[in-house]
Order: sequence, then C-alpha cells, then structure tokens
Amino acid sequence: MFAALAAGALVLLLAPRARAQCVDEALKQQLVGRRAYRGVVPRLFKKALRHEISPLGGWYAADLADSAPVWGGAYTFNFSEDLGLEASYLRYRQSYKLLDAVVARQQGLIQIQPTPVETVQLFMGNLIWSLAYGKVRWLGGAISRFDFYLALGAGATDERDTVGLTGSGGFGMKFYLAQWLALRLDVRDYVHNRRVPALAVQKVVNDVNALGGLSVFIPFTD
Repeated sequence: MFAALAAGALVLLLAPRARAQCVDEALKQQLVGRRAYRGVVPRLFKKALRHEISPLGGWYAADLADSAPVWGGAYTFNFSEDLGLEASYLRYRQSYKLLDAVVARQQGLIQIQPTPVETVQLFMGNLIWSLAYGKVRWLGGAISRFDFYLALGAGATDERDTVGLTGSGGFGMKFYLAQWLALRLDVRDYVHNRRVPALAVQKVVNDVNALGGLSVFIPFTD
C-alpha cells in the first residue's frame, strides 16, 4: 500500500516537470525555426530568369571634353539572383566650350580648328554581379529591399564617324519598390582612346558617368 502511494506521488511530482520540458522543447523548436540567420534568409524579391528594362539618364564627365547630360537605356537578363547580362545604349552631346572661350579671348591670334558639337553614342555589354543585398527603412516608414552590384564589360564608342573599343567597369544599387519595379543608381567608368584634332591630342581617357532610372521586371510577378 505504502509503495503504491509513493509511486503515485512520484508520478505526480514528475509529470509537471515532463510537461514543462515538452513545452520548452516545442517552444525552442518554434523559435529556432523562426530564427533568421544572415546569408540564409530567403529573398522576398526574386529576379532570376526575369527580363529587366531600364530607361536611364544622368551626367557624363569626360576627360577632354565638357561634361554633359547623358541619356539612354539598358536591357538585362538575370540568369540567377547573382548574375545578369546587360546590354546598354547611351548618347550625349560632346562640346568644347572651354576651348572655344580661349579662342574667343585671343581674338583670333591663335589658330585652332573649330570644335563643332557632336553626338557620341556608347554601345556596351556588361556582366552584372549582385555582390550583396539587404533592406532599408525610408524616413522611419516602409522597409524596402536593395541590391549592391558590380558591372564589368566592354563595347564601342561611336564619335565623329569613327568607332573605338571601350572598356567599362563600375557599381550600382537597385532599390525594389514593387514586385515589378526598382529604382536604379549607377556609376560607370569608360576607358577608351580619344583623338581630338582641335587640340592635336590622342590619349587613353577615363570618362565617368552617373546614371539614375527605373527598372521594370518582366514578368511582373516573381
């Protein structure tokens, strides 16, 4: 009789502890399942196997010519979340206002060929590598996702009826505003051989441009 009572009391003492352990284990599994580790968090915005069309505009800073507005566009096919292939077209009006001002100041005492305003076109292809991604809160409001990426490629510069090989490199960011829309910011460096007859100069230059625009993703949902 005494043994039965002791066994019952022991069961009553151990049962709450067992239930508590089960609850603790279940809560632990739930918390671990919900826990987000950096590097393994699933992306909410998917761009793999999607087409991207981007109208662009900005400012072109040339080594030998005046800075000028630049505009154009880009098409990107995203092979994966990390890699994409981009084809872009840009154009701007090239001028030499500083040189023209020097000629005017000398009142014709120096002989320099005239420098007409010309249209320069850039045809480029770049490999886009999304190096990192994260999220940002805008002015304490909504949270949006963004990518930071590197670009490397080559193409051609068409100016004065001549076409020259051009190398390109740079970086950029895309802020995703919706499932089909992103704000895009780019900085690119263009390395190519420039010849300016009016200055009797031919050299390899590094022209830099800063671009901004919007990217539309097709299909519109991921």
